[in-house]
Amino acid sequence: MSDIEQEQIVEEVAVEQTETGSISVEDALKVVLRISLVHDGLARGLREASKALSKGEAQLCVLCDSVTEESIIKLVEALTNESKIPLIKVSDAKLLGEWAGLCQLDREGNARKVVGASCVVVKNWGADSDERNILLEHFSQQ
Repeated sequence: MSDIEQEQIVEEVAVEQTETGSISVEDALKVVLRISLVHDGLARGLREASKALSKGEAQLCVLCDSVTEESIIKLVEALTNESKIPLIKVSDAKLLGEWAGLCQLDREGNARKVVGASCVVVKNWGADSDERNILLEHFSQQ
C-alpha cells in the first residue's frame, strides 16, 4: 500500500432539464428513432415497414411526404389506419434516413453518404424516455 492516497476527481456534467413544451415533435422523434435503432427496434424501408405493419409489430410509423409514388403513400396510410398505428409525416427523405441510421459517420460525428428513407417503423421503443412520452402525448391530443 502506498502512503499517498490518490483522490479521484469525478466531474459532474450539468444536463439541462427541458420542459415538455420546449422540445418539438421532430426533436422528440429524432431521439426516439435513435433509441429504437440502438435497441434493434426499427424497420427501415418500405418492404420491412409493410411487413411490420401487416404483422402488427409496429408501434409508430414515420412516412416521408416527398415520395413520388402515390401508391406507396396510399399503402402505408391504409396499413396504419387498419391497425390504428400512429403516423407521422416528415418532409425530407434524407433527413429521415439520417435519423434512422442509414448513413456513415465521419470522425467528427457528421453524417456522410446519407441514404433517403421513404418509410420507417418503430417496432420496439427501447428504453422509456421523456421524448417517447412527448410523442405519445402528441398522439393522444389528436
